[in-house]
Amino acid sequence: MSRRLLWLPNLLAAAPPDVHSACMRVLGIDCGGEFTGYGVVEQDDRGELRHICCGAIHLNPKNPLPDRLQQIFTELRDVIAAHTPDCCAIEDVFYAVNAKSALKLGQVRGVAMLSAASCGLEIAEYAPLSIKSAVVGYGKADKGQVQQMVTRLLRLPQAPHPQDASDALAIAICHLHTAATLTRHAMSSGR
Repeated sequence: MSRRLLWLPNLLAAAPPDVHSACMRVLGIDCGGEFTGYGVVEQDDRGELRHICCGAIHLNPKNPLPDRLQQIFTELRDVIAAHTPDCCAIEDVFYAVNAKSALKLGQVRGVAMLSAASCGLEIAEYAPLSIKSAVVGYGKADKGQVQQMVTRLLRLPQAPHPQDASDALAIAICHLHTAATLTRHAMSSGR
């Protein structure tokens, strides 16, 4: 089954306006060279957020890169199979320290996107500024502020660890908030 990359302007065209009035479950992925965080968040028909799972795939830097990429692919597919998200949200490319780091991050992102696409999930990408704005209300919030707000929004007894898991949950929450806003906009404009 062929899936296309889901961009924000295409969200309304891809689904009727009432598609998000039902429960929606999103897999958020925060890619990294050593840890790739994942988090699944569900929003019910009343708009309440619920934490389903989160964690991080720890990559041993001593392992060859193909083995690390295979680990990401396999473990993300396992998360998808276990928690059946409706779609996937991933952080867009951001500034990297050097070209080598950017290339490795790009490879991890590509494999993460392939994992989701191979399971039939549509993928939305969000800039770090958009994620922080959607979750904290301030695009330049630090990681601690994001982690604190994720803990509060999901009513968790303690902050998710590692930080990559918290970031992945923030990406999923960003997608749910964006989808809800677009749905409200579409309904108010009569689409």
